[in-house]
Amino acid sequence: MTAEPRAILSMNAFSGEAGDDPLLARRLANMGAAAVLFYDKPVEMVSGQGAWMTDRSGATYLDFYNNVPSLGHCHGAVVEAVRDQIGRLNINSRYMVEIVDRYMEALKATLPSDLSNVVLSCTGSEANDLALRLAEVWTGRRGFVVTQTAYHGNTAATTEISPSAYKKGGGSPRIRTVPAPDPAVYGEDLAGGFAKAVAEAAADLEASGHGFAGMIWDSIFSSDGVHADPQGFLKAAEGAVHAAGGLLIADEVQPGFGRTGVMWGFERHGLAPDIVTTGKPMGNGFPMAGTMTRPEILSRFVEEFGYFNTFGANPVAAAAGLAVVETLRSEGLIARCAAAGATLKAELEALAARDPRIAAVRGAGLFLGVSLGREDAPDGALVRAVLAGLGRRRVLIGAAGRYGETLKLRPPLILSDAEIDHFVQALADTLAETP
Repeated sequence: MTAEPRAILSMNAFSGEAGDDPLLARRLANMGAAAVLFYDKPVEMVSGQGAWMTDRSGATYLDFYNNVPSLGHCHGAVVEAVRDQIGRLNINSRYMVEIVDRYMEALKATLPSDLSNVVLSCTGSEANDLALRLAEVWTGRRGFVVTQTAYHGNTAATTEISPSAYKKGGGSPRIRTVPAPDPAVYGEDLAGGFAKAVAEAAADLEASGHGFAGMIWDSIFSSDGVHADPQGFLKAAEGAVHAAGGLLIADEVQPGFGRTGVMWGFERHGLAPDIVTTGKPMGNGFPMAGTMTRPEILSRFVEEFGYFNTFGANPVAAAAGLAVVETLRSEGLIARCAAAGATLKAELEALAARDPRIAAVRGAGLFLGVSLGREDAPDGALVRAVLAGLGRRRVLIGAAGRYGETLKLRPPLILSDAEIDHFVQALADTLAETP
């Protein structure tokens, strides 16, 4: 069996017709070919609380899929903060509102001190788009290196650095890709092998005339199939980026805000990125994002371009973001995530010992990947069958990897031991019934 690469949006996606479902018919009519829905039979959700969502019929689903509400669905602190602020004032970024600066200062307190300038925006795609522009102006070059199945957004520029978004074509001539940091590719010297690949890709960009502006990665390599360990192995690749004259952009949209058992994914590897981007989980569902960098990098950029995000620094977003940062601290959720993740990983490894189709369990904190395969070959078809089986058991997860061979687990940070057991049992039952 020869595995074929798969576009990220085709994994676990609905691709049928509406049939007798009136709401599905309306969605398809309204959004047309751009409608992206989960599962063979899309689900209409009406409410959520903690790690659970409820559909129109009243059935409840354990949510191991959505990293956006990282504190859990409808967390009371965020709901109250947003309700209070939107009831008093919501205005654009050109006005001074104290809570906006209070939020930025709370956010900066969690980051390396040299990343003292914050540009708030509304989506992770915007945050990454700005990061690319900052790197281009700072270095005077336009080429970037990314991993083979990376995903960093859906603007024109961030699509160029998102190989997994392409359904056809070979991508941009100013982008070079390297395989994800997988021992199956690089062997025992994972750190050295990955760093060498980065250095060679940067040199190729220089030779091509595009020049090397930098590399962007999310330190969990989510879309590549989740590659987190060993801690510290990315330090060599960071050195390769800087030796080639580029900037390192840490895309923390997915691994940030405690998801990997530390506040920032790059912390696990002892990195000092030049630019950090965030989005999705920073507002626990409220649309907000940010780009953090050194003042000299931002200053150089604004000497050449006017930049303004009309609604990025709005006070309602700031209220949501501040509630997230304060809740992470007050509820001890980062330490809780690390402990729950270790428990979940151990239970999955025990399941792997009983089922040879589980090729690997990887990840950190509550961001885990479970790769499935037969005879050492990735098996996206098996993953799709398992996704469907878990869906019938009302457990929601996603898929990742170059061939769609990895179950991607991102439950909320408030996950309980009982919910861990519920998931592992559902996965074991699904595998048992799947040939």
